[in-house]
Amino acid sequence: MTVRTILEEKGFDVQTIAPEATLREATELLAAKRIGAIVVTDPERRVVGILSERDVVRVIGLDGPDRLDDTVSSVMTSRVVTCEGNETVHQIMEHMTAGRFRHLPVVQGGKLIGIISIGDVVKQRLAEMERESHAMREYILSA
Repeated sequence: MTVRTILEEKGFDVQTIAPEATLREATELLAAKRIGAIVVTDPERRVVGILSERDVVRVIGLDGPDRLDDTVSSVMTSRVVTCEGNETVHQIMEHMTAGRFRHLPVVQGGKLIGIISIGDVVKQRLAEMERESHAMREYILSA
């Protein structure tokens, strides 16, 4: 099972925001779309950062709500781990576990084409385990 397979099932739509947008705009988008992270891109759809709910909560918790007027670029994670469509679910799980993050932008040719969340990975892994279990039961019954 590859990242491309997951994207083909869930869709390639990704919410993005410009680095010069405010944290207020970002939080409104996160809330409206009911998502946990938003990818920060330049005009050519190259990933320049990622902003998660945790990033926003951390900065407001430390500095107060006045930070909502700051730019996304002042708070975002700028060293973003990305993946490509041909990577496997196992590889993605390793990236997420090692990096302790829940969202992984998918790039092709240096440009954003999708995003994979830990929920997407778990859903696919459970489906894969169910298929394997079903195949094993069928094999045992036919033996």
